[in-house]
Amino acid sequence: MTNRSKLLFVLLFTALFCLSSLALTDGPPVRDSLAVSIHAELAFLAGDALHGRGSGTPDEFIAAAYIASELEQMGVAPAGDNGGFIQNVSGKLPFRGGPRDWNTRNVIGVLAGGDPKLKTEVVLLTAHLDHLGVRKAANGEAIYHGADDDASGCVAVLQLARALASEPRPRRTVIFAFFGSEETGGQGNYYFLQHPPAPIRQIVANLEFEMIGRPDAAVKPGELWLTGFDRSNLGPELARHGARLVADPHPKEQFFTRSDNYALAKQGVIAHTVSSFGLHSEYHQPNDDLAHIDFKHMERAIDSMLKPLQWLVNSDFKPAWVEGKKP
Repeated sequence: MTNRSKLLFVLLFTALFCLSSLALTDGPPVRDSLAVSIHAELAFLAGDALHGRGSGTPDEFIAAAYIASELEQMGVAPAGDNGGFIQNVSGKLPFRGGPRDWNTRNVIGVLAGGDPKLKTEVVLLTAHLDHLGVRKAANGEAIYHGADDDASGCVAVLQLARALASEPRPRRTVIFAFFGSEETGGQGNYYFLQHPPAPIRQIVANLEFEMIGRPDAAVKPGELWLTGFDRSNLGPELARHGARLVADPHPKEQFFTRSDNYALAKQGVIAHTVSSFGLHSEYHQPNDDLAHIDFKHMERAIDSMLKPLQWLVNSDFKPAWVEGKKP
């Protein structure tokens, strides 16, 4: 099957699936458009049909094609290879045991800035689209669904893209990137840094969204936390403009260095991860599934970031590292 045929299949399957998923979900019916979109997108990405979106697998490609189709429907412009949304990642890539031949894919879209003075400045919103795929069964289940990790982050970036695309053109350029193969060591992110859609020096801020599908009991209800909160003035400034962001309550876990934001931060980009991961026992287990997602929390979390991000992409404010805290 050609890539074009695969994409057409994905679009047809997605349309049918999203219509059916709304009728099949448990609990009270969802009523507003944000809730409907969150439910449908998460149900597709974390459903059995994608077999856990294993890094570098055909299922990861289907997830990438689905995300690309969603961006296209919103009116976000493609910024991948050959005029499309998908950036094909191949060749010798770094792994923990040394370089390996690998193939994965990123999805990249862009809203071009409209202000002559600010359009060269980029706000980058990211998530990783892969998970662990099919592995040894645990409690009779072999599909590692990755609903929280990190279908929830992908849905957050999609929803923020949809909201920003519906507004007048932002003053700054906004790039939306979904990285492949984060779970195997960040190969998609590594390739993105080698082949960026805009010069790295022009990225003024990066927010990675990872594991926002459930609230964290370590913070107040409705709050999200930001890794490396004290390292830059970005988190405090977003909070001042309404974001319910607080410092990461799990510093011993060193989450700042454990997500795709860190490779960007080492390049000098003010880059942090937004999360509400409460160290739940479903992490990297098959039962990280839709049944464990708190959809109301997700809806509130995504909605809480919208106005602060609208401010950031239209602001003259330029984030900076706190002295002595740059990676």
